[in-house]
Amino acid sequence: MTRLLFTPLRVRTLALKNRIVCLPLYLAYPEPDHEVNALVLDYYGEMADSGAGLVIVENVTVEPCGLGNPRTLLVSGDEFVPGLSRLARTIQARGVPAVVQIHHAGRYARRPDRIAPSAVETWGAWPKPMEAPDIDRVIAAFAAAARRAREAGFDGVELHGGTGYLLAQFLSPRTNLRQDGYGGGLEGRMRFPLEVVQAVREAVGGDYPVGYRFLADEYVPGGLTLEESIPFARALARAGIAYLSVMTGCYDSFMLPGYLEEDRTEAFMSRHAQAVRVAVPGVPVIAAGRIQRPETAEAVLRGGMADLVGLARVIFADPLWPRKASGEIAEPINPCIPTCNLCVKRISVQKPAFCGRWSKERRERFLRRIGE
Repeated sequence: MTRLLFTPLRVRTLALKNRIVCLPLYLAYPEPDHEVNALVLDYYGEMADSGAGLVIVENVTVEPCGLGNPRTLLVSGDEFVPGLSRLARTIQARGVPAVVQIHHAGRYARRPDRIAPSAVETWGAWPKPMEAPDIDRVIAAFAAAARRAREAGFDGVELHGGTGYLLAQFLSPRTNLRQDGYGGGLEGRMRFPLEVVQAVREAVGGDYPVGYRFLADEYVPGGLTLEESIPFARALARAGIAYLSVMTGCYDSFMLPGYLEEDRTEAFMSRHAQAVRVAVPGVPVIAAGRIQRPETAEAVLRGGMADLVGLARVIFADPLWPRKASGEIAEPINPCIPTCNLCVKRISVQKPAFCGRWSKERRERFLRRIGE
């Protein structure tokens, strides 16, 4: 029986050789100048060499006040296009399509000028509620970022509507307390992200793929759940979105006992992906959530839970996962350990991440390279 995991799939103009997606994973590799550097290029080159069918570059920020961390790529000006072009070519040279995720952290930005839909306390700080000029500026910033991404040669863009970032903050009844046309009921809360989608699609034109990192459930009391995220998925489908990459949880829930327990369960986000996929027939859906084993990935696809499977920490732990899964390399997969979190601990103090599952030689070589 042919394994679905290694069958091709076309997503608009993206020709994928298999159903494995290297998902965006923040690793704090850029320097504080927000430019592409050798560490970024080498990482994404390795991901493109992994055997995955698609590589998505992580949260490239559309304006400085949206930076979630200092060591993050920017796409807020034309001066960043040459570096991003080198990054796109590095991935594509391996015969893999390259998509870039564009991002605004909103209230999660580690900046004194952070903005958000409403003044909801975040890590001891209060973001500035966005006024009409802020809304117009950020929509324009997303559109300009998408245009620059296309100029840089990327094959598509992904809007970061996950992890509780700005687009999700407008959608959530917990973080959007507005009483104007961008708040209130679900229709008002959907308005800002849908206007971003429209502006981005107009900026890139034609059939250029615009995907969406989709938050299905915040896993926090009073937050977004499937009851409201499913109608939003249908609205995104009507708006012409190319695919939905489904995730759950946000910074306010990641350390809660219930979420931590689920995070240790293989393919724990797949039921949410399935609910979204049923709601938007014809729109490819990516499932994520610690899909450790090829058998699990195959079951997710055959069970109709998703069209593609996304790997993040799993492929960071073993960049040869796809080649091992296909049988090209006859070695066991080196699994990500749920209780480790070394990568998370590193980025929380803004140090470039490495994996505790890497060989001692590789870890030492990496630490020498970054001067530790």
